Amino acid sequence: MNVREAAAALLGTVSERSPLSEEWPGLDIDTAYAIQDEALRLRRARGETLVGLKLGLTSRAKQQRMGIDSPLLAWLTDAMVLPAGVPVPSLIHPRAEPELVFVLGRRLAGPGVTAATALAAVDRVYGGIEIIDSRYTDYRFTLPDAVADNGSSAYFSVGPVGLPPASLDLSLEATLLEVDGQIVDTATGAAVQGHPAEALALAANALGARGLALEPGWLVLTGGMTDAVPVRPGSRIAAHFSHLGSITLAG
Repeated sequence: MNVREAAAALLGTVSERSPLSEEWPGLDIDTAYAIQDEALRLRRARGETLVGLKLGLTSRAKQQRMGIDSPLLAWLTDAMVLPAGVPVPSLIHPRAEPELVFVLGRRLAGPGVTAATALAAVDRVYGGIEIIDSRYTDYRFTLPDAVADNGSSAYFSVGPVGLPPASLDLSLEATLLEVDGQIVDTATGAAVQGHPAEALALAANALGARGLALEPGWLVLTGGMTDAVPVRPGSRIAAHFSHLGSITLAG
């Protein structure tokens, strides 16, 4: 198996499959990102538009479970946008998690980006919900598997309230995650690398090492604030933010 074959295989998967690393024992992070980039090329070839980036495994608890000390990056396209009121499409085993979403006002290029310089590049902050959906059986995978699978990306929805970052204390911006009328988890922005601007800086510096940058107008999903919850048919998932409004999705 090569990079092109792996990317095509992952994009074409509509049911659970074994982790890629079981077929490719030498799969490493650099190769996994090459697979991710090739999958983006294929998505763009079929008409999708690149709209931004997401970070995954940003919470310390998730990093400890995976045995890593840094998040992963993945691409976002317009085909992943889930408009308000549209039910979550049929997926393999979808899960939902609330996120803080940045919209960039100017280009942000590493290396050397700090949380302060990263935040200065942000035009607006929104609340959001990401729907993740690993192609791997039982969400069982190595870190290179997750990277190759574009961070288990499926869909995302952005809330109705966008505010300038200077008007918020993002480390204290809280969310309540609700499933079928019951609050199942809570968190603040501090759950994301200590502060979501730290996640943004990390993304800019990691892209800079690959000769890439975050571009004006891009959306950046900074990572799940809580653990992800299953999205079951007929269920109702809502994320309520302190200052950024509420988002409700139907399974």
